Amino acid sequence: MNQESFARSGEPRWREFEAQLVRIESRTRRIDESFPRRYRGICHDLALARQRRFDVHLIDRLNGLALRGHQHLHRATARPRHRLIDFWVRGLPAAIRSEAVFVVIAAVLFYGSGLALALAVHLEPDLIHSVLGPSELSMFEEMYDPQSSHHLHPRGHDTDAAAFGFYISNNMSIGFRTFAGGVFAGIGSLFFLLINGVLFGALVGHVINIGYGETFFGFVIGHGAVELQAIVLSAAAGLRLGWPLIAPGRLARADALRIGAQRAVPLIYGATGMFLVAAGIEAFWSASAVLPFNVKIGTGAALWVAVLLYFVWTPRGHGS
Repeated sequence: MNQESFARSGEPRWREFEAQLVRIESRTRRIDESFPRRYRGICHDLALARQRRFDVHLIDRLNGLALRGHQHLHRATARPRHRLIDFWVRGLPAAIRSEAVFVVIAAVLFYGSGLALALAVHLEPDLIHSVLGPSELSMFEEMYDPQSSHHLHPRGHDTDAAAFGFYISNNMSIGFRTFAGGVFAGIGSLFFLLINGVLFGALVGHVINIGYGETFFGFVIGHGAVELQAIVLSAAAGLRLGWPLIAPGRLARADALRIGAQRAVPLIYGATGMFLVAAGIEAFWSASAVLPFNVKIGTGAALWVAVLLYFVWTPRGHGS
């Protein structure tokens, strides 16, 4: 069976299943006894399309239907707490693997731009003034000055709580801008991703040049293991959202955009949760004045390894 006859025979079933999904999502109908059978049929068609290497847009469409079907089928049988656990144990890693191309592109651009600027500023210190203004530079230098008062005295619990709220707001705004920029065919996501990479890299190069490296890395390594990966996921979600506008395949752009948005949702959910975790680490751990530098570095390194392993090696039980 070639792709044309495969699509022609499957189209009525796919449209029927999609219509059922729309009714379920609009809360006009609940899952009935026909839903699991139709869902299994979609999964079978998806496996067949992948095996025969049919057009990527056809595979994307079937994969999107399968993901939506899995979410609703599992939601109908699982308790809220179990659904949350399942998302973090299987759902998010499966989504990351499914959108690996966008995640890798975002990671390469983010860390590549950061590394390039860090090296450039380290070798040519005056370049920092092309990236940061005098007031911003002064603020960062005071923040990471090992002789400043906030590094020499512990903070109160009320200060930590206030910082937690600030970090949540700041992290969420970064993630939202990076993701939402995807509606402009992914260009906005790339812009915010590169801006963050350039700023972070330039700051790394500068603090090393002025001798504040120990203070800086002791502060950022813990929450950075989670926060920086959340920025990458936000950008990947934005790219996944915007790509159908560039290459909709045989679908109308509106339909392709809707499918792209559905596939981006697990990534942005994961990024949101990671931003919350990063804010907690930054407020209550990273800023601690009583924890030794070696403890922060060791813990931060362990977090980096854990997050990367989570992205790559988490069991694949429910991936699509």
